[in-house]
Amino acid sequence: MRVENGAWALASSARMRALDRYTIEALGVPVELLMESAGRAVVDFVLEFARDLLALPDAEVAIVCGRGNNGGDGFVAARHLALLGIPTRALLLGNPADMGEQAAANHRRAAIVGVAVESAWPLERPLPRRGVVVDALFGTGLSRPIRGDSAKIIQCINALAGAPEVAVIAVDLPSGLDADTGQPLESAVVADATLALGTPKIGLALEPGRSLAGRVCAARIGIAESIPGEEASEGVGAAGLWSRYRASDVLPERNPDGHKGNFGHVLVVGGSKGMSGAAALAASAALRSGAGLVTVGCPAGLNDVLEAQCTEAMTASLPETRDGSLAESGVEAALALAGKRDVVALGPGIGRSLQSGAFVRELAMAVGVPLVVDADGLNAFEGASAALQARSASTILTPHPGEAGRLLGTSSGEVNRDRVGAARELARLTGAVVLLKGACTVAASPDGRVIINPTGGPNLATAGSGDVLTGLVAALIAQGLGALEAAALAAFVHGMAGDRIALRRGDAGLLAGELAEELPRAMQELREEGRESAGTEGHRLSTLLPFPGP
Repeated sequence: MRVENGAWALASSARMRALDRYTIEALGVPVELLMESAGRAVVDFVLEFARDLLALPDAEVAIVCGRGNNGGDGFVAARHLALLGIPTRALLLGNPADMGEQAAANHRRAAIVGVAVESAWPLERPLPRRGVVVDALFGTGLSRPIRGDSAKIIQCINALAGAPEVAVIAVDLPSGLDADTGQPLESAVVADATLALGTPKIGLALEPGRSLAGRVCAARIGIAESIPGEEASEGVGAAGLWSRYRASDVLPERNPDGHKGNFGHVLVVGGSKGMSGAAALAASAALRSGAGLVTVGCPAGLNDVLEAQCTEAMTASLPETRDGSLAESGVEAALALAGKRDVVALGPGIGRSLQSGAFVRELAMAVGVPLVVDADGLNAFEGASAALQARSASTILTPHPGEAGRLLGTSSGEVNRDRVGAARELARLTGAVVLLKGACTVAASPDGRVIINPTGGPNLATAGSGDVLTGLVAALIAQGLGALEAAALAAFVHGMAGDRIALRRGDAGLLAGELAEELPRAMQELREEGRESAGTEGHRLSTLLPFPGP
């Protein structure tokens, strides 16, 4: 698998099929050899992860195998574990006559060395309550719902959840998990650990797949990590996940002789009656994230309020409507402000009046600097999101699933069923970088590149958290980052700040203002880790790597 400068490559099921095919057909590596390598890697992982469990009296390993290559990997592992003297049995789901050629060969080899081969359903004996159960039922090729006997044996495996003396280890990914979306195909194994074979699958980086997989490691088993001559086209569909080292490497430099003019000027445009706090949070987050200067453009009636809320930022009064929202007539004044700033954050607290919607659309299409659009700024483009293609400067959209659904003409449920697909489609439709918020936030660019964020947790589900993220994205752009890197790094730092607070205070009760205050500490931690790891990350020679790693 590729780990370049701390960035992991992630593979879709189609991508893994292409890499497998290239390895077998172009490189001439036999399926049998790949299966042997995969099975040996499973043995190494079982011994590393569950050594203490296997030392318990009467402990055993039960490997539940399907009829395809994933099951073949399981039979290889069973043979090697038995040869090590570890009590091992293999359970086959289905008729042996229906097995693939290489899986059947390893089924026979396991039996020859004394592995008891039993039926997985109906079970001939209960699964062990002491030792290890290995899930080698289905791999990345599964696309149908899990039903019938498959669902029954998965239910039996899942009944072991929480048992103190047995571990469930999945081969490649938990059986029943969609490799591309991280969604269960009606039923999926709940694993304590998963060994990804070759490049980790996208579904292992998304919820609920990430939780179903438990601790994840990736094994290099000899599958090619790229195909010569495909680099340009593969970039169109590339997916990745950043480690802390990668995030530290992307952080903007802070030159010792720098001054506030060197670190960018952010213009936050937002606020309306009853929602001034959103603009204030975005402004505070931009300053906490390293922006040298911040100006808040707001309805005139809120100027005094925001001056008091944002003592470190400047404010600028813009024409307002009778109800206290931004008036369409204020676009020219806002454009004059934007012309002297490096980036505009548009939308926090701006409201959904007809006037403010018209203001957002006109300003977004006319402003000539990078633009971050959030909250009701996004809702203003419902039914007209393709218009953003015509913008001359870069655009970053930061929707939650509901806002993304409105822009795509679908529901939040549909967005969450395929978060990577939805983010890519919205990026293609608008020509913008899309930062789709939620568990495992997804950053997607119009050319199809995707970066999935591993940080953050449920404490971020609090009012104003998105406004903090908007200010953070804008600050990183003001300091010189490109749109996709700024979006991905902002999600990483935002989540990391939340994680730091959760360690001290738990998963609930976070205030967005506290999150903004934590941003400098999170960024400093990344900088220090980057200096300590310089020159070491990305060059590991191990065949077994922790995912996503430090």
